[in-house]
Amino acid sequence: QVQLVESGGGLVQTGGSLRLSCAASINISSINIMAWYRQAPGNQRELVGTITSHETSNYAESMKGRFIISRDTDKNTLHLQMDSLKPEDTAAYFCSALYRGSTYWGQGTQVTVSS
Repeated sequence: QVQLVESGGGLVQTGGSLRLSCAASINISSINIMAWYRQAPGNQRELVGTITSHETSNYAESMKGRFIISRDTDKNTLHLQMDSLKPEDTAAYFCSALYRGSTYWGQGTQVTVSS
């Protein structure tokens, strides 16, 4: 079992920045892939980006150059740095972890970008 707890969401103006965190209950060095997803009201959950245990990251096209995923293995925490935020980035953001063949999810943190 892996517990994931997101934090750092909030209200920000267009062009602003936020840094989301996802604290894991286990050593994240043992997690194959961690990811951030987001879901806006009425929309399906979409992938923001992933990072592997080898620190290889990939991003959805619309997030490239604005979002950066990183891991802090000392604190077992996944981060999502979001810059140049747009109103269309408004969504609930979730972290996930693929560990020993199972996928685990956090409860999400809300990000609202005002125009």
